[in-house]
Amino acid sequence: MADPYDLAVIGAGAAGLAGAVTAAELGLRVALLDAEARTGGQFYRHPDPALGAARPEKLHHDWAAFTRLRRRLGDSGADHLAGHHVWTVTRGRELWDMHAVTGADGADGRPVRVRARAVLLATGAYERQLPFPGWTLPGVVGAGGAQAMLKAGLVLPGRRIVVAGSGPLLLAVASSLAAAGARVPEVVEASGYLGYARRPRALATNPGKLKEAAVHGAALLHHGVRVRTRSAVTEVHGTDRVQGVTVSRLDRDWRPLPGTGRRIACDALAVGHGLVPRIELATGLGCATRRTPDGTFALALDEDQETSVPGVWAAGETGGIGGAALALTEGELAARAIAARLRGTPAVSDALRHRRNRMRAFADAMGAAHAPGPGWLDWLTDDTDVCRCEEVTAGRIRAAVNDLGARDARSVKLMTRAGMGWCQGRMCGQAVTCLAGGTDSPERRPLATPVPLGVLAELDPAD
Repeated sequence: MADPYDLAVIGAGAAGLAGAVTAAELGLRVALLDAEARTGGQFYRHPDPALGAARPEKLHHDWAAFTRLRRRLGDSGADHLAGHHVWTVTRGRELWDMHAVTGADGADGRPVRVRARAVLLATGAYERQLPFPGWTLPGVVGAGGAQAMLKAGLVLPGRRIVVAGSGPLLLAVASSLAAAGARVPEVVEASGYLGYARRPRALATNPGKLKEAAVHGAALLHHGVRVRTRSAVTEVHGTDRVQGVTVSRLDRDWRPLPGTGRRIACDALAVGHGLVPRIELATGLGCATRRTPDGTFALALDEDQETSVPGVWAAGETGGIGGAALALTEGELAARAIAARLRGTPAVSDALRHRRNRMRAFADAMGAAHAPGPGWLDWLTDDTDVCRCEEVTAGRIRAAVNDLGARDARSVKLMTRAGMGWCQGRMCGQAVTCLAGGTDSPERRPLATPVPLGVLAELDPAD
């Protein structure tokens, strides 16, 4: 694509949509690139029209906000480039180059280059998984994955589903599954909710969050779903698929308390321990990061959402997990800052920054309340698979540390292949680092997503 855009927005979720629409309405020529065929991202994921869903809005919170953005996008003149898997971003003399692979999963191998004067990264997040015995059995799915199955495919992962892990997403997932007809015997939360009380100002200035919690709580009460805190699923039972789980009480460090395990019959487990910002494109560019209250890495941003690399902005979960409302605000704020830089439009208002700061404060409180404790490693037996892709067990990783002298995740990877599979350590990276007893740091990779060799071969040698 030879003609450069003013702005390339990567990701068509809440933050990317808000950014693309706002920038286009302010007069910028905008390209919105996304790997999916339809806009909405993970939060506004919706069923294919062929499924004939009569009321898809029933599966969503604040569906009206999405329909407004989708309508504005169509009227704005922004180019929506669907099915574009961006695998790297490079800096030219005056423009940024977005290198992408087209197609439903990038497999057709057609390389595309999109050029722009500025970049807005709105690449969202993926689920954090902490391994435990039996987590590789069929019927164990991510908490967000269970919600995606329901929203996009109108299917349930099972009939009797335990929802477990940590974070407010569990309440939303459980209420959605129960409303769709699943039996949810328990929501098992490893942390508690009293941690929010340590930041009363963040609660007081975000009453909408309390209202959301009350709505989910009422739905769970209506469906007879029990919420159990300071507990975790520490083992899954079954042969060909899930037949039950063991739930254990935890101490403050997330260590299972002896003698507290009890078994719950179920045919599926939806589990997730929060979200991890997807920042591979940004770290590949050298953007600075910060450690978040829940122990993950997010991009370090200034008051206008710009990264440490001039000309690259970010919005939404890339700057720290905060939810759709914050993502919408940050997307708008970033777009206004970009338009002011490129076109001399009015600067970002203090009111918009204040709204962002207020919601970001609640996001930090949320992250601190649900941060994993170090004792979760006690869940792991030596035969527990930690790296699913390469089938590397906790015992092999411990042997690499205790017998072979590995002291960090990279050394463990070289000795065991842990983290070298298809997911490139997204599923097991934190577990490997914790078992190695080291500290992790964001990796810089030239390829942010798997790319067919044919695509690389077709690139112009100058690229």
